Amino acid sequence: MEKPSVLVVTGPTASGKSAMALALAKQRGGTVINADAMQTYDAFPILTAQPTPEERSAIPHRLYGVLPLSEALSAARWREMAAAEIAQSREASRLPILCGGSGLYLRALMQGFSAIPAVPAELRDQANRDWETMGADAFRARLAERDAAIVARLKPGDRQRHVRAWEVLVASGRPLSAWQAVDGKPAPWRFVTIQLAPDRAWLRDRIETRFDTMMKGGVLAEVRAVFDRKPDPKWPGLKAHGAPELFRHFRGELELDDARRIAIDHTRQYAKRQMTWFRHQMTPDLVEDPASSQALGRTEKFLDKIGV
Repeated sequence: MEKPSVLVVTGPTASGKSAMALALAKQRGGTVINADAMQTYDAFPILTAQPTPEERSAIPHRLYGVLPLSEALSAARWREMAAAEIAQSREASRLPILCGGSGLYLRALMQGFSAIPAVPAELRDQANRDWETMGADAFRARLAERDAAIVARLKPGDRQRHVRAWEVLVASGRPLSAWQAVDGKPAPWRFVTIQLAPDRAWLRDRIETRFDTMMKGGVLAEVRAVFDRKPDPKWPGLKAHGAPELFRHFRGELELDDARRIAIDHTRQYAKRQMTWFRHQMTPDLVEDPASSQALGRTEKFLDKIGV
């Protein structure tokens, strides 16, 4: 029996993930489930670009603003929360759509925690190149020679999972099926990953524009309200991009223009790190340019083709 599908919309900050997830949820009867660490906290809905009240009323959204800033959130805890929301979405006959850029959280859910050693980036890159040059059938045949059990569980065109199985085999010298036999059952869902990969210049401009829109939309008052509570600097939720810089402004350490500039620069640096992580750590089923007017249409056609 085929596993039920879970759609994953991911990519760097400000790349348009929320808009893509919302559009797909409207068209496919979906529930959008947050996969961004900072959006899980309740005090900065504007600063962390959480869905608006109007968007939440149009489509079910889960795990947004559910934790106080003081509460720690780990990948393991988020995985449990997300798994529960996925199950509830499936029970309601809705398509679960994970939306966010916290790659480690997504990997924890999609691949699980185990004793499998870390895979060097160069091995993953080589495996992806092999898939391209050898073709799916030859790659699958090569993998079957050394891990027939895992191949028997994979669809022929499932690039992401074939690549994962090969890279684990090469890195550890042990078949992925053997690791899974020891470390527990694989996830009960079929994950289909849509990665938004924008042009860097486009994303840099978008990050700046988005922050300025937040400033006009009340983010200064939002952050000031938290600052006036005299929160413990160790609270995890205070790491949201822009909060430390605006706190410095409220303390008289930075002019507002300087706080704005530094916050934008830090967000751009974070986006760059995210893109590097996705390039080396994730093999998406579809990569889309969010700047393209055809991105949503192409994504829809792809999902129709694979039956999501």
